[in-house]
Amino acid sequence: MYWTIGVAAFAALAVCAVGGVLTEIGPWYRGLRKPSWQPPDWLFGPAWTLILGMAAAAGVLAWNGAPTEAARACVVSMFAVNAVFHILWSPLFFKWKRPDWALAEVGFLWLSILALVIGLAPYSALASWLVAPYLAWVTFAAWLNYTIVRLNRPFGVAA
Repeated sequence: MYWTIGVAAFAALAVCAVGGVLTEIGPWYRGLRKPSWQPPDWLFGPAWTLILGMAAAAGVLAWNGAPTEAARACVVSMFAVNAVFHILWSPLFFKWKRPDWALAEVGFLWLSILALVIGLAPYSALASWLVAPYLAWVTFAAWLNYTIVRLNRPFGVAA
């Protein structure tokens, strides 16, 4: 059981680290018009750390509750798909400066989290509930992303 905790913790930290490296809070981002209700930039790091820590705990609970190797493979697959979509959002928004593309991608991230909420429930109700704040946060982040796109479009136009 301890190795599952280690693997889950490592995976969560890796997703956090990659997301952090791919997030550039520079002049381009600071120049965007943002809604007054956007949280301060410093809040995003701790929020993601807490949310992904809870997701790691959910992964351990679901893994331990999965009755077969096939069920465990399903748990790992859901988290792997989610990690890809989670990591992809940051370069779209920050590196490639395309909040509009990030907005399209966040729908896939949201669906991957919904799949976790639903898919983990048969193995652990608590795991499902631990992922629910992730879904809520990404719902909020998607609305923020939409608002930034609306306030700043068009993107990808040569200046």
